[in-house]
Amino acid sequence: MKDSQYSAKYALIYTALVSVILLTPLFFYFIYMKNIHSIQNELLLKEKSLLVIKAMQEHSDNVEYFEYPRFKTFESGLYDQSFKPIFSLIDYKIQYFKDGYHLDENDAYLIVKLPKERYFGASYLIVKNELSFAVVYEKVMLILFSVVILVFILSMYFLQTFAKPFKKLNETLDNFIKDSVHEINTPLSIINVNIDLYNRKNEPNKYMQRMKAASKVLSNIYNDMDYLIKYERLANEKERIDMAVFLEERIEYFTEVARMKNIVINSDIENCPEIEMNPKQLQRVIDNNISNAIKYSYENAEIDISLYTQDAQCYMSFQDYGVGIEKVDEIFSRYYREDVSKGGFGIGLNIVKSIIDAQNIELQIDSTPKKGSTFLYIFPKSNTPQK
Repeated sequence: MKDSQYSAKYALIYTALVSVILLTPLFFYFIYMKNIHSIQNELLLKEKSLLVIKAMQEHSDNVEYFEYPRFKTFESGLYDQSFKPIFSLIDYKIQYFKDGYHLDENDAYLIVKLPKERYFGASYLIVKNELSFAVVYEKVMLILFSVVILVFILSMYFLQTFAKPFKKLNETLDNFIKDSVHEINTPLSIINVNIDLYNRKNEPNKYMQRMKAASKVLSNIYNDMDYLIKYERLANEKERIDMAVFLEERIEYFTEVARMKNIVINSDIENCPEIEMNPKQLQRVIDNNISNAIKYSYENAEIDISLYTQDAQCYMSFQDYGVGIEKVDEIFSRYYREDVSKGGFGIGLNIVKSIIDAQNIELQIDSTPKKGSTFLYIFPKSNTPQK
């Protein structure tokens, strides 16, 4: 995962946690603001009721008619002792007939008791409006949004600030590993060349065979590390590959390595349709499977490698009769090693998984502890070039 992705991921997690923690006080703040808004609305209703009462007080009996006050967002009406309307602009069924301020969902109304026989025979004045909490919701959402953005920005800043020394250390370590891997290549090549030259001039002996096998094991580890370092920069150019020829070459390469444990590699290779794939990636898949089969096999054992066609698809199988796998789901995790005594860095199968996922190659694993494992690779038809 890249540094920016790492920072963004954990900044989002931290922001989510902080936001959840803030929800409780924000909820109480929301309730408080709703109450304040409701109180303000009650004051507005009282203000409108006073305006109606004032207009009625200023009405003269000499005037033939009384023009009842009307408001744009408020409704009001006069009611008798039984709460029957004398004159009303309210298009709403009153639920609670009691003095004071009342709320019925979004409907708010104020009931004011009037002096008897003073205002057109009315006993009650009711003033009503619709109470909207949209302003409160906007405030709360604005606060929540502002807090989330602020926390996320601060989280990103602090994570990146705290990560700087570790990032620098990792870069130094990565450069060291890259330089080390590069430096390994030269002496390893010299060893292989000189062993080959010695074998040409002299009779083969078991000591040189062991050295050659050990150098091949080291070469496989080197190729894994080199691929791991460079895979993001690989052009990933595909070629038409004859699977039978390619697989036979890799089996021959590992024959000396298998001989160190007196392991016999049995191959049953049929002609498969050519596939389109990057040779380096295909080599990493095959080499890691053969290397693991040898590594986790018992001495004096056998390994069966087969290649065949079924339903116009290419099948490649690696079967050993060794220690088997206990945790199949974990073997593709980088640096995971089920048996540390067998050596290696735990990167081979992780590389294999990344390659087959990218190429849509299906993998089926059948493994029984202390009896062995079978890795079956099924190449999709899309990898087969059309003729």
